[in-house]
Amino acid sequence: MDQSVFLLVQDSHNACKEVIRHRDGDLRVRVYCLGRDEFEADPDELQFYGNDNGELLAFETSGYDGTDPLLVIEAIRWYADYIDNPRMEILAEDPRISDADATY
Repeated sequence: MDQSVFLLVQDSHNACKEVIRHRDGDLRVRVYCLGRDEFEADPDELQFYGNDNGELLAFETSGYDGTDPLLVIEAIRWYADYIDNPRMEILAEDPRISDADATY
């Protein structure tokens, strides 16, 4: 089975702003720390969320053409392994909104 190769581009001024890139394609996934970064979801991109041991993360595609949605999940799984959290749950809904909706 072929395994995709991903690269991580880190912002030298903000340790939390990173971009996951697919080496053999155009896929880019931006990583945001929701506790530290402002994040507003772009309706033209895919968003996923994860919890890195208490730190909420948002993952958003950049210039995504919709060709391989499973590659986006694979990129996030790769990132979870990279940050030593291979069991990180990947969510399709923003957990901050879900938590607020659950309050009566």
